Amino acid sequence: MAQTNANAAGPDMNVDLALELFSIAGSLNSTLDLDFLLQKIGAAAEQLLDSEASAIMLVTDDKKHLFFRVASGAHAKALKTMTLPIGQGIAGWVAQERQPQVVNDTRSDPRFAGKFDKASGFVTRSLLCVPMMFRGELVGVVEVLNKREGGYGEGHIGLLSSLANLASVAIVNAKIMSEQKNFFSHVLELLTASIETSRPGLEDYPVRAAKLACAIGRALEVEEYDYRMLYYAGTLHKIGYVAFKSPRLLADLGVTSASDEMLPAFSARMLEGIKMLDGAIPMIRHHKENFDGTGYPGKLKGDDIPLGARILGLVVKMEELRSAGLRDAALGAQAIKEARAGAGTRFDPKIVDAFAAVLESQGGTW
Repeated sequence: MAQTNANAAGPDMNVDLALELFSIAGSLNSTLDLDFLLQKIGAAAEQLLDSEASAIMLVTDDKKHLFFRVASGAHAKALKTMTLPIGQGIAGWVAQERQPQVVNDTRSDPRFAGKFDKASGFVTRSLLCVPMMFRGELVGVVEVLNKREGGYGEGHIGLLSSLANLASVAIVNAKIMSEQKNFFSHVLELLTASIETSRPGLEDYPVRAAKLACAIGRALEVEEYDYRMLYYAGTLHKIGYVAFKSPRLLADLGVTSASDEMLPAFSARMLEGIKMLDGAIPMIRHHKENFDGTGYPGKLKGDDIPLGARILGLVVKMEELRSAGLRDAALGAQAIKEARAGAGTRFDPKIVDAFAAVLESQGGTW
C-alpha cells in the first residue's frame, strides 16, 4: 500500500500531505471550533485529492442515519437538513460496512443516491468515501467528489483515511468538551445553590456578584480568560461557608472551628484541584487584601494583589451595602461614596473608576 500511495501521489504530494496533516493536527489542540476544523479537513481533502467538492457526514445519535455536518459548494446549505439511512447510498454502504469505496462512474453504481445532487444542484460523476472510526466506533464518513484529472485509485484511500482519522479525533474531542462543559455548568449550579443556602441573605448573591465583577472586568478590558475566571471567582468566593457547619470539612481544612477571616482561605482550599478554576483561586484567596497592604491573608499591596482579587474585593464591599438594606438610587449613591473614600487605601483607584463607569452605564445601580 505504501508503494501504491507513492505512485498515486508522488513525492511532492507526500510532502504537502505531511505539512497539511501537521497543520490540522496542531489545530486540534488550539481551537474548539469543530466546524472550522472539519472545513479545514474538507478543504485539505479537496486540494490533496484534486477534487471539486467534499463532505463530512456524521452518525445520528440513534446510529440509524448520516447527516451532513460540513459540505462544500455553492448550494451545500441545502444538504444540511437532509439525512441518509445507514445502508443506503454509497456513503450509507460505507458506514454500514465500514469499508472505503471508490466509484469513478456514479451512473453505473446502483447504490448512488441522486437525491443529494437534486437538492444541491451539484452533479456527482465520481467519488471516494471512507469511514471515520474512533476506537472501533463509527463516527461518520468523509467523501471527496469529482476528481479533476483521472480517477480515484486505491492509493488515494490511505490519504483520505488519514484526514478522516483527524476528523474523527476532532469530533470526539468536541463531544467530550461539550459533555465536560455541560457537567461543569450543572456542578456550578449546585455549588451556587449550596452557597445561597449556607447563610441568610445570600440568595441571588453569587450570580449578582459575578455579574458585577465581570462588568468591572469588561470596563478594564481584561483578557477573555481572566473575564471567565472573574465569573467563577464572583460566583464561588463564599463556597467556604459550606464548610463552616461541617466537622468533616473543617477537619479536612485543619481546624475545629471557623471565623469569617478564614473564609477566603477555606473557599480557595475547597476549590483546589479543579483545573477549570485555576485562575479563579488566587482571586478568591486574596480578595480580602487591601490596596495599601493592610488586608489579609497575605498582606499583599498594590499590584502584588491579583487584579481579579482587587475587583472582587470591591464587589464584596458593595454587596455588603445591599445587605445593609440599601436599594436602587440610595445603594448606588452610597456605593460610589464608599468606593471613592476607599480609593488608594482599601481599593485600587483604577477599579473604583471602572466601577463608577459601570454604574453610570447601568443607571446608577447594579
